[in-house]
Amino acid sequence: MPDNAPFEQAPVTEGEMMRATPARHLTPWLIGLLVMIPLPWLAFNDYQRFLLDLILINVILAVGLNIVKGFAGQVTVGHIALMAIGAYTSAVLATKFGAPFWVALPGAMLVTAVAGAIVGIPSFRLEGAYLALATLGLAESVRIFISATDYLGASVGYSDIPAPTLFGYTLDTFQRYYYVVMPLAVAGTYFSFCMLRSSIGRAFMALREDPLAAAANGINVRAYKSLAFILSALYAGCAGSLAAHMTPGFLHPNNYTIVEMVTVLLMVVLGGIGHVWGGIIGAIIVTIVYDLTRDYHEYQLLVFGFVIVLTVMFMPTGIGGLIDRYLVTRRFIALRKAKTNAA
Repeated sequence: MPDNAPFEQAPVTEGEMMRATPARHLTPWLIGLLVMIPLPWLAFNDYQRFLLDLILINVILAVGLNIVKGFAGQVTVGHIALMAIGAYTSAVLATKFGAPFWVALPGAMLVTAVAGAIVGIPSFRLEGAYLALATLGLAESVRIFISATDYLGASVGYSDIPAPTLFGYTLDTFQRYYYVVMPLAVAGTYFSFCMLRSSIGRAFMALREDPLAAAANGINVRAYKSLAFILSALYAGCAGSLAAHMTPGFLHPNNYTIVEMVTVLLMVVLGGIGHVWGGIIGAIIVTIVYDLTRDYHEYQLLVFGFVIVLTVMFMPTGIGGLIDRYLVTRRFIALRKAKTNAA
């Protein structure tokens, strides 16, 4: 080859690209993890630490719902039922069978994944509002089943769920429990970003845009629908288990009503369907607003439903869409200025 010949780079395979992408983006996540470590020490009281833990649990829940609704485009309103299954499974494993938290958590996630696969079966034949009604009926069925089952505490509630222990320390305070919830929330969000940039994420988005076109291009529609529900259920099971073991270690079926369903849905819609960062922002905002309006609980469903309608009408892409538009506009202006200066 002549010395002045252009350098020819070997083609990069898709596998190499997928391995390089997470590695390139890992450093900012580690920095963010370090920044979040001192947050419980900056809170003024235990209630703010509790709210911080709750926000992170809701982030896990919203990110999981965004996988099936935002990435794969499946309309489901039964995500809160999967959280309930994860919470009660973890509680039963810990109290009835003596399993430690570190065993109950993955156990609850596996059981919830199986439930998610079952929930995904109606999506093979139902779409849109019909699928939403089917998942809504499932969610109410789960809540009624829990309320009528003495083994699960029935309408009295399930109590005495033990807090996690680590190296002999019981993580029974909100400050200590934060260091269980926070790494899981960061890891779950990072995995969601990586998945969105992978071939699985591209298949989900193709499925969301047009299932028939996706099938015509060789995508197994049923398999990817099931996978979306299973992955989303894993997040819901993790969030449910974390909620169950957080002090005071008490569960009640009224924590999984239609109000909570609408609240979780609002997190994703307000934050931006299909935007991971938007879902995180939506979870933070909605959790804080939900807490501030707790004294007016009889109006919460009305207000949240009204906000969802207004968001869909006037801000269909949510906060995440506004952020994307701002970044794209800024990049376009910068390119135009560079072109002008070069001329």
